[in-house]
Amino acid sequence: MESPKYELAGQRILSVVVVTPETTALETPAQFVALPLYDGEIGIAPGRAPLIGRLGYGEMRIVEGNETRRYYVDGGFVEMSGNTLTVLTHRAVPADQLDAEAAQQQLDEALRRPANSQELLAVRDRLILQARAQIRTARRAG
Repeated sequence: MESPKYELAGQRILSVVVVTPETTALETPAQFVALPLYDGEIGIAPGRAPLIGRLGYGEMRIVEGNETRRYYVDGGFVEMSGNTLTVLTHRAVPADQLDAEAAQQQLDEALRRPANSQELLAVRDRLILQARAQIRTARRAG
């Protein structure tokens, strides 16, 4: 099925869908989306070739007109197909709703957490990455 072709002032835009296990968190048109991948960051514009990627923890920026909306995404996957960008993530939180102090406490606790096996080390590292990404995203949101 062909995805809808949105236009804004004659300019093609993406259809962005963000899905968490509980709900469809967001459906919006966008001119550009930047996403954290597990090994860097990727920018997606209309007309991009098909893509499947593994998300990391961090800030997703959605540009629509003169407005940039920021969200914290908690890992998952991204798929670009046609002109639809689908983000499947464990959690998507508007950046202005993040609590930098709570994330700092999570980071402090994770750094103190014992890691005397490979499994515990992996859990601790994931908690540290998540907390640091939340702190960065909250600070950028102001």
